[in-house]
Amino acid sequence: MKQINSFAFQGVNGAYSEQAGKNVFPDAKSVACATFEDMFACVRNKQADIALVPIENSQAGRVADTQRLIPDSDLNIVGEYFLEVRHNLLGISGTKVADIKRIYSHEQAIAQCRNKIINLNKEMVIAADTAGSAKKISELKNKEDAAIASTLAAKIYDLEIIENDFQDSKHNVTRFLIMSKNTNQISSSDKDILTTIVFVVRSIPASLYKCLGGFASNGINITKLESYIHPQGFDVAQFYVDFEGHPEQNSVKLALEEMKFFCKEIKILGVYKKSEFRKK
Repeated sequence: MKQINSFAFQGVNGAYSEQAGKNVFPDAKSVACATFEDMFACVRNKQADIALVPIENSQAGRVADTQRLIPDSDLNIVGEYFLEVRHNLLGISGTKVADIKRIYSHEQAIAQCRNKIINLNKEMVIAADTAGSAKKISELKNKEDAAIASTLAAKIYDLEIIENDFQDSKHNVTRFLIMSKNTNQISSSDKDILTTIVFVVRSIPASLYKCLGGFASNGINITKLESYIHPQGFDVAQFYVDFEGHPEQNSVKLALEEMKFFCKEIKILGVYKKSEFRKK
C-alpha cells in the first residue's frame, strides 16, 4: 500500500472509525464525513487517500449500510483492520448513573450495550453516530442525558467517563475494510490472502448451492457469506463473500469459472492481506 496521508470516515471527530484510522495510520489526517455516501465520494474525488469502512461487529452483526454501498462505491478493498471496541458511558462533569434518564448512541453501540442499558432502566435514544451523541451531550449540559462513545470522544468534547467497558461483552470487535481508488499489487504466490466478491445468482433451483460447490471441490475456504436484497427487487439474490486465496491461483480460477454458469454477475471488490488479528 502506498503512503497514506489522509483517511475518510463516517461520523464526527471522536468516532470509533476515526480511532481505527488513527491506530492504522497515526500520521495521517482524518476527514470527517456526514454519511457513508460522502465518505466514499471523498476518496473517489481524491480528498482522502483511503476510507475506513465498518463492515461487521462481533456482537451486533453486519453494518447493513456499508455492505449495501460497497459494491457500487467504485473503490477497491486494499486491507482490513479489527478494532477491539471499548465503549464508555459519558456525561457532563459530576454526572452519576442515578442522574441519567436517556442514553444516546449509534444503533450498533446501543445494540452492543443493550442488556446493560435495560438493567439500568434507562431510555435508549438512537442517534446518527457515537461521537455525534457525545457532542450532543456536551451541548445539552444536562445530567439526565448521557452517551455511549469512545475515550477519544470524551477527550474531544470534554466529557466525564462515568463507566468504562460499558458493552455487554468483553469480546466486542469491529472489522473495518480499508478502501482505495487503487488496487493492491499482490502476487498469487503470497500467503494469507483474502479476496472479496459479490455475485448475483441466476433464478434457477439450487443456484447458490452450485455456485458454492466450486469452492468446496477446489478446497477454498469461505470466511464470510452474506445475502442481501439486490436493488432490482426481492426476487434477485445478491451475495457477498470473503474467501482465502488469490484470483490468479489455479484453484480459485476453477471455482470462479464454475460459478459463471450459475451467476448473472461476479464482481471482485478486492484482494488483500489478512489482518494479523485473525491469528489471535
